[in-house]
Amino acid sequence: MTTGAVIRAAVGDDADGVTAVRRAVYAYKVMSPAATRHMITVSAPKERFLALVAESGGELVAWGSAGLNIWTSDPGQGHTSIYVHPDHRRQGIGSALADRLHQHLSEVGAVRTRAFVHPDGLEFARNRGYDGTRQMHYSGVDPRVLPDQPPTPDGIELVTMDQLDPRQAYAADAVASLDEPSDSPIDSIDYDRWLEEIWNGPALDRSLSIAAVAGDEVACFTAVETDSDRAWSGMTGTIPSYRGRGLAKLVKSVALRRCAAAGITSAYTSNDDENGPMLAINNWLGYRRVQTEMGLLRPLGS
Repeated sequence: MTTGAVIRAAVGDDADGVTAVRRAVYAYKVMSPAATRHMITVSAPKERFLALVAESGGELVAWGSAGLNIWTSDPGQGHTSIYVHPDHRRQGIGSALADRLHQHLSEVGAVRTRAFVHPDGLEFARNRGYDGTRQMHYSGVDPRVLPDQPPTPDGIELVTMDQLDPRQAYAADAVASLDEPSDSPIDSIDYDRWLEEIWNGPALDRSLSIAAVAGDEVACFTAVETDSDRAWSGMTGTIPSYRGRGLAKLVKSVALRRCAAAGITSAYTSNDDENGPMLAINNWLGYRRVQTEMGLLRPLGS
């Protein structure tokens, strides 16, 4: 039971309130109101996405969402996200959200669900059947203070992503994602869905995102999302045949400089604990860890 809280389906006009709660809980995660509205209002039917909010005293105080992972060939994989404003915890809001989300996932055929859990929420998650699988490290840097930019290798041209054909970017993203550390392979990325959710979504700032191009092929890229004076590195990837040439370090260095020129004062990123090469690059760039979350899994009944 909640204390004076009302849980209802989220709507697009909740975007500002959800963004404010998210920033209060995760100062190191960047999502603009426009990107939040898109997340609430645009989803693939196969994802069976459910978004909920909780209100108390007319104020939006919590978020909960769940759906199926449609970018993997592993069937029945779900994802869950719950966060409650610090001033409104221990009132049963998170429990009520979790119950509804887990029920929804079971009804749509999920066999397990994944969540990333802040240290403050670890006990809550474990009490609801979640168990640890991996660590996700979050770090931040001031993009105005960076080491010298690495040289650009011969045969490589640096471009902003708004100069690319989306098919070029998709091809690189789909290949690079195959090696992304995860509990389920990211091996089923539909182009039309990618185009709507990633390329044409409001989160991606293609003018700040950088690609290293060899001929007509994107060899490496880094995708940048922004919200006011903060930036988020959504994905940095290098296709296998171009690895070991320092391209990821180069494109991130260039992108961060463009962020600084655009008025960004804080840039954040996340790395799975198993992704040693990317952790080393971010350490070189000056990123410093601000939080570690646990990636947890919970089985769901049939």
